[in-house]
Amino acid sequence: MLVRRRGADGRIPVRTLDRGASSSAAAVEPTGYPGGPYDTSLLVKYEHHVARHIWFGEERGPKKELKVAGHGLKLNSRVPLALPPQMESWVSRSGLASLQRTSLNKIDTNLVSAFVERWHLETSSFHMPFGEMSITLDDVACLLHLPIRGIFWSPQDVTEELAVELAVDYLGVSQSQAQSHVRSCRGSYYKLEWLYDIFVHHRAASSWAYATRAYLLMLVGSTIFADKTFTLVEARYLLLFRDLDGCSGYSWGAAALVTLYRYLGDASMYSCKQLGGYPTLLQCWIHEYFPTVGKRGENWNPAGNCGLPRAMRWSYRQGVLKVDDLRPILDELTPTDVIWRPFEDHRAWRVFDEICLYRGCLKWGETVVPYLPDRCLRQFGYRQYVPSPPLDCMMATDIDVDWISYHQSVVDVIGSSSVATTPSEVVDGYLEWYYRVSHPRLVPPHRDAPREVPVPVYDAGPSDPDWARVSTLIRRYLRQVNAEEEDPQFSDLFEALHISRSH
Repeated sequence: MLVRRRGADGRIPVRTLDRGASSSAAAVEPTGYPGGPYDTSLLVKYEHHVARHIWFGEERGPKKELKVAGHGLKLNSRVPLALPPQMESWVSRSGLASLQRTSLNKIDTNLVSAFVERWHLETSSFHMPFGEMSITLDDVACLLHLPIRGIFWSPQDVTEELAVELAVDYLGVSQSQAQSHVRSCRGSYYKLEWLYDIFVHHRAASSWAYATRAYLLMLVGSTIFADKTFTLVEARYLLLFRDLDGCSGYSWGAAALVTLYRYLGDASMYSCKQLGGYPTLLQCWIHEYFPTVGKRGENWNPAGNCGLPRAMRWSYRQGVLKVDDLRPILDELTPTDVIWRPFEDHRAWRVFDEICLYRGCLKWGETVVPYLPDRCLRQFGYRQYVPSPPLDCMMATDIDVDWISYHQSVVDVIGSSSVATTPSEVVDGYLEWYYRVSHPRLVPPHRDAPREVPVPVYDAGPSDPDWARVSTLIRRYLRQVNAEEEDPQFSDLFEALHISRSH
């Protein structure tokens, strides 16, 4: 009898015999983990990933959900109904004006945390039960209306002394005021509240350039560049707004994505308990792609949109499910539970840009992350194939050149695929490969029952295409009217949904 012992890190050594080979010639494969990955060549940091600990019932701490940097409520109170025309012109040309209105008032930290647990920094993607998905440049363009094309930013180092000089030169504060403030921040930072006060002061004094820089820095520090201090923004970002007429040349969409990818990678590790970046981008992405997961309010139907960023479609609704309730629900999702191309009805305002299929590294500041659309091709309408190994961005040297000459990488990405005949189509062998290299479910089967919170009936998709269409139509209507299953007036429709999902 062969007994395989689990190591201290939870690994089980996996050994296989080639057909017809003797035991002495046994080939040793990479060690694997319970629940996957069994081939560890892809998720090389899985040993430190929160999912490995969750599998064995180990939580990050007493609070299972992350602390999330959500500034929406405060930012919405600070953004005026209208800016003075002198400021409005600069803000509009900067490419950042849409961020004034896109933030959710509050963040569903349990919903966001449940998805963070599935993020893997090696692949820049969420590992779902049916394959990988990611937040793409196209998602950023449609949700936030930020420009995708543009240059990356490589900043100079900013010391505390330079942070003082920048505040004096570009924010119009006195030397003593700047020194006192930077000293109170204990580093090269500015407080968001301080920037707001400067904006208000200079607006009243008609010092438009100073007011605009303070306003834009507060805006990005509260949204796409929000960090885990929850109150500060790095002083170096003020360098972006030295030339108010020239800051429109940056790829703000890539900046938002790089920052969020970086913080998602950090937060996917067991030792991390906070999430920086722009959580509204993540939560609204979830709302668009996963209509049955989490609670949300809908401000308008996509058909009634008049050109607003799609993030403004959504509003916060307090969720009732905790992160450990959501794990088994996400584990049981199927491809039919996903709206694979949610922004096709938004193309009148944001035409799809082929640069979103660029495969390479994205850079913002000193942060470099892999951007790998070949791992989530179904989101672009293509059949998913087994993707190439991820890029090693630590070895990348010509990122700016690769970005400018993106065409060849786009050809490489879609040249190996074809337009999908069904929204969730994959090539033969993809799922077998995926289940070998991934950890697609977070809850071990023996811990999945009994469950206090039942999985919604719409989590298990019907196998018959006609019934699937019926189910989709019913579910779409129930979502549009924000129906609750407990509401008697919708009981017949929910019963019909039960029936359709059982076929």
